[in-house]
Amino acid sequence: MDSALDKLSEAVRGAGRSERGLRVRGGGTKDFYGQALEGEVLDTRGYSGIVAYEPSELVVTARCGTRLAEIESAMREHGQMLAFEPPHFGEDATLGGAAAAGLSGPRRQSAGALRDFVLGVKIMDGRGEALSFGGQVMKNVAGYDVSRLMAGSLGTLGILLEVSLKVLPLPPAEATLKLELPEDKAIETLNKWGGKPLPISASAWSGGELGVRLSGVDSAVKAAREKIGGELLDAAQGERFWAGIREQTDPFFRRAVETAAPLWRISVPSITPPLKLPGEPLVEWGGALRWLCSQADARTVRDAARRAAGHATLFRGGDKSVGVFQPLAPPLMKIHKELKREFDPHGIFNRGRMYPEL
Repeated sequence: MDSALDKLSEAVRGAGRSERGLRVRGGGTKDFYGQALEGEVLDTRGYSGIVAYEPSELVVTARCGTRLAEIESAMREHGQMLAFEPPHFGEDATLGGAAAAGLSGPRRQSAGALRDFVLGVKIMDGRGEALSFGGQVMKNVAGYDVSRLMAGSLGTLGILLEVSLKVLPLPPAEATLKLELPEDKAIETLNKWGGKPLPISASAWSGGELGVRLSGVDSAVKAAREKIGGELLDAAQGERFWAGIREQTDPFFRRAVETAAPLWRISVPSITPPLKLPGEPLVEWGGALRWLCSQADARTVRDAARRAAGHATLFRGGDKSVGVFQPLAPPLMKIHKELKREFDPHGIFNRGRMYPEL
C-alpha cells in the first residue's frame, strides 16, 4: 500500500504546484450528492484493505478505498455491524466515500449518526502530507473533533486515507410492524413512543402507512410488538423494506427518480407537525427527518424548514443553482473558509462540492 499512498501524494503535490483541481472519488456511488463535480478524478480505490479489526474491542480500521460490502461482510462473521447503517447507493461504495458523505441510514434514529462512530482518521492534506487524528480505541479522545470534522466534509478538506469506527453487536432479535396512520398521527405516535422504553431502532412513514422496526433481546421485542400492534412482516419482508429505505429503492424514492422531481432532505425537531408543503413526503427517524419529493421552489421549502428550526438539503435532482445545502450565515462561512485554507491551502480538493465559495 506504500506505493498507492505515494501515488496519491504525488498527484496532490503536482496539483498543488499547478493549482489544478482534483475530484476525490472512490466508487462514485454518491456523485449525485452535492454541488459541482469539478477537477481531474483522483481514484482512491487503489488504497484499500482492512487495516485492523478487533471484534472484542468493537473497533474496525480500514483504508478509504475499501468497499463497504467487504467491511460489513467481515463484521457479520463476528455478529457485528456498522450501527449507523450507511447507505451504499451501489455495490462499489467505499468506506472513504461513506465517511466523506456523512450519510446515515434508518438505524440512526436509535444508534446515532456516522459522525458519532468515528474514532480516528488518517488524511492527506493539500500539501500531500499524511496526518493522523484521534485513535483506534473508544477511550482515545486526542484529536477527536478533527476526526469528526472530516465526516460529511465531502472531500473538500483532504483525502480520507483511513477511518477507525466503533462497531456494535447485531441485535439478537428484530421485528418489523406496519400500521395505517395519517402523517400527523404517525408523527405524534412516534414521539409518544420515543418517551417510552421501547426497542424501536427505525421508523418510516409514507402514503398513510407507518413502518416500525424493533431490535433487541427476544423478550423485549415480543413485549413491544404486543404494545404497538399492527401487521407483523416476516423477516425477509422486513429486511427488504428497510433496505429500500436505506438504499432509496423504495417506491417513494423510485417515483422521485422517475418523475425527475427534486428530492429534498429536511431535518427538523421530531415533534414538528406535517410541513404541509406541496409534494409527497416520507418521514424517518421518529419524525426528525422529512424527505419531500416536490416541485416547490427552494425558498418555499427552506422557509418552511427554517420556521421549524431546521434546514433543508436538495438531495437529488432539481436546479442546483439554488444551492444544494442550506446557505450559511457569514460567520459560519468564514469558519468554513478558514478550515479549507488550513487543510487545503491551494484549494485543490473537490472545488465547489459543498459551496461555490469553497
